Amino acid sequence: MKKRVAVLVTHEFEDAEYSEPVEAFRAARNSVTNIEQRAGNIVYGKQRKISVSIDRSIDDASIHDFDALLIPGGDSPSSLKIDERFVYFVRHFANAQKPIFMCSHSPILLMQAGVILGRRITKMQHTFQDLEQAGAVLFDQEVMNDNNLYISSRSTLDLPYFIQETLKVLRR
Repeated sequence: MKKRVAVLVTHEFEDAEYSEPVEAFRAARNSVTNIEQRAGNIVYGKQRKISVSIDRSIDDASIHDFDALLIPGGDSPSSLKIDERFVYFVRHFANAQKPIFMCSHSPILLMQAGVILGRRITKMQHTFQDLEQAGAVLFDQEVMNDNNLYISSRSTLDLPYFIQETLKVLRR
């Protein structure tokens, strides 16, 4: 069954952490909707290898329209976490018990939303102390699947494992 995946993304996202999962989701016939501040915006990755056209404004996005959420890493999650609309979206997505897929720095957005306590996620080099203090249970491995709700990976090097696991969750 085709699933609908929301992607929260803004400038300076990690190029591969957006492009590789999105390509895999689309190849598996899932739909992807890019969400940022304003529909029609164009945002660029850190390496400037890709640009992303925004499909929907965060003001017009509802968790009820989606089956899963992807948050690519890079500097994008840090920018999004200062906007309460994105924090609210993540908090309500988590509370609705829908899968959240996160790469490298993405969990900082979940920390801001207050939904990381007790969650099993991968240990990210630059954020592990903050995550630990917020109550996350950290694992140093390629991918962690916490009850098909929180799927995380440490870095772009782990993307093949991450994509494989997220596709399994989407097939459920």
